[in-house]
Amino acid sequence: MDVTARLIELRPGSDERVREWAEFLSQHRDEASATLRNEGVSVESWFEVTLDGKRYLLSYQRATSAADAGAVAAQSASVVDAYHRQFKTDSWVRGGGADGRLLLDLETTSPD
Repeated sequence: MDVTARLIELRPGSDERVREWAEFLSQHRDEASATLRNEGVSVESWFEVTLDGKRYLLSYQRATSAADAGAVAAQSASVVDAYHRQFKTDSWVRGGGADGRLLLDLETTSPD
């Protein structure tokens, strides 16, 4: 299981576009969940972060293979994946951000 986190710098003035993206994914939750299953992703979470006056998204993902998940998403014809790819083009600063380094990942299991 791959566990990844990424801090993604947003372009100035992209606040409205970020809200539209989050709303679109919420409205298409079932299809978004289906695309994640196709990618081998079990958890994907997104957070807004502001640091030193710059806005970022923080993504967290658990996947069977992060590389495979990215490859499947890049080739997907899903409306949700197409929307997300366009959102990235519109709102993300190319090369802006950083990958997190996993230090500890804890998970609980349900009691029997």
